Amino acid sequence: MHSIEDIKAEEQRRITANEIEEILSKKYKVKRIVADKNLIDNLLKSKVNFVFNLSTGIKGESRQSQVPALLEMLGIPYVGSGVLAHALALNKAFAKKIFKFHNVPTPYFQEFYTGKEDLDPNLKFPAIVKPACEGSGFGIHKDNLVNTDKDLYKRVERLLKHYQPPAIVEEYIDGREYTVGIIGNGNDKTVLPIVEIDFDKVTAEFDKFNTFESKHGQGGQKQILCPAKLTEEQKDMLEKAAIMAFDALRCRDFARVDIRVKDNKPYVLEINSLPGLQRGYSDFPLMAEVAGMSYEDLILRLLGEAIKRYENSIDFDEPEIA
Repeated sequence: MHSIEDIKAEEQRRITANEIEEILSKKYKVKRIVADKNLIDNLLKSKVNFVFNLSTGIKGESRQSQVPALLEMLGIPYVGSGVLAHALALNKAFAKKIFKFHNVPTPYFQEFYTGKEDLDPNLKFPAIVKPACEGSGFGIHKDNLVNTDKDLYKRVERLLKHYQPPAIVEEYIDGREYTVGIIGNGNDKTVLPIVEIDFDKVTAEFDKFNTFESKHGQGGQKQILCPAKLTEEQKDMLEKAAIMAFDALRCRDFARVDIRVKDNKPYVLEINSLPGLQRGYSDFPLMAEVAGMSYEDLILRLLGEAIKRYENSIDFDEPEIA
């Protein structure tokens, strides 16, 4: 039986795939291929020579890397980050370890694989409990914000029961929240207009952070402000932190970085190496629209960034895209 989280995610993927297929079909031969256990056979039979990857994989802790890994094995170029970047970005615990190594500011945290680990005395309350290997707010609800050891272990136990370990517990940053979209590679990156997720008008009975409910239109009156009202100094600070996170995990083509700011210091919460692209719903298309890009412009720009990476190794005279 599928959870409401699974149903929502599948609906978003279907809507996004339909729109992207329609756009790409205006310029290229396009085939829709489902990322299931028959993927290798279907890719070989289709003879596609480029893939616009939207798949989060099937199951397992590194599932978001599964399709890129198969494409690389078959020698088929694709849009988006590679195997390692997706694996690291999906696992928030490992991503945060990489961030720390590269001096990317991130909240203090602890991993829990069994729920029996001793609590790190350096971890401060309030703290927020998250599944390490999920996105879209999966497993994050209002009561994931905890103030006591007892509540912390209770939430950790719940997450370990329903999601792939580990669970992570990180210091809650009580500050302004932003999300930063990046397009491009190397020194040729575009940072899109920054979004602020404003919880000021959310009443006390609802959440003051991004939960599954608030990400899907429930639980209070959070506001999405784009462009965020920032000074040039604040904007530069957020852009620098986002690019540092993008580069630390070796992301490609596009990604979205979630950041909170407290006492004028940014804290990278996580990076989404495969951000949602649903028009009229996801943050990334909104940022692009504010930057003056139509939805069609955005999709073709993402494809173009990937094509540039492969420009010396592919023939696009007769492209077929999946």
